[in-house]
Amino acid sequence: MNTSDTKWSDLAVRMGSAAVMVIVGLAGVAIGGHPFNLLVALVCGLSVWELVRMLDPQKPAVALQLALLSGTALLVSAYLPAGWALPILLAPMMVGFGQLSHHRTIFMSYAVLVQLAGYGIMSLRGDLGFGWMLWLIVVVVVTDVVGYFAGRMIGGPKFWPRVSPKKTWSGTATGWIGAAIVGWITAILTGATGELIGISIAISMASQMGDIAESAIKRHTGVKDSSRLIPGHGGVLDRFDGMMGASVFLLIVGQIIGFPPGLV
Repeated sequence: MNTSDTKWSDLAVRMGSAAVMVIVGLAGVAIGGHPFNLLVALVCGLSVWELVRMLDPQKPAVALQLALLSGTALLVSAYLPAGWALPILLAPMMVGFGQLSHHRTIFMSYAVLVQLAGYGIMSLRGDLGFGWMLWLIVVVVVTDVVGYFAGRMIGGPKFWPRVSPKKTWSGTATGWIGAAIVGWITAILTGATGELIGISIAISMASQMGDIAESAIKRHTGVKDSSRLIPGHGGVLDRFDGMMGASVFLLIVGQIIGFPPGLV
């Protein structure tokens, strides 16, 4: 098998899994409400399960308990005022700190981001509706897909080879361009100002930061994938780390800049 064949050997499996995720994800976003919140809670609970398994693999029961606790806390928080939701969101992290034997600081820091990401996604869908949730998803997906293909076709210098050996500067920068195009088209369709283009690029960067953060945890713990739940993609964290970074970023800066720009 030549180098070119090896480079694209996982493409069919990745595309098949991606198609299933797109169908399930779009259905959840379109329906909204309770089914969407339940889907988000499930994804975040599985993410916490994978995180604990990476950080403290000798405690599978604790991983399951924290996953259930985190997913339940996130689902409950969706139906509470924000002031009451916040301590409930953070409570599982405090429990996990007392349960784990290794990497407790990493667990607390990253699991908080998982919970805030889930809360931000549910808030975006509930407050702004299907269209803006779809915009966020498309920005993240385009960043990932364009970066994947551009990085393999163009190649060039690596972004951070010690942590993410496959990520290139060409794929990273091309992802920003793709996000900018998504922002430009969305601004035209919605009447938002041109600032949405800059926000889309920043969202793209935040999604890449989420990916890099998860890659750093995997390198630190010596694992290749967060799990094997998704054929061709690894685990839930491997697939949704970018969405988590983007969601947390939007949750924070949305309070500063007024989102959507020109429409609030």
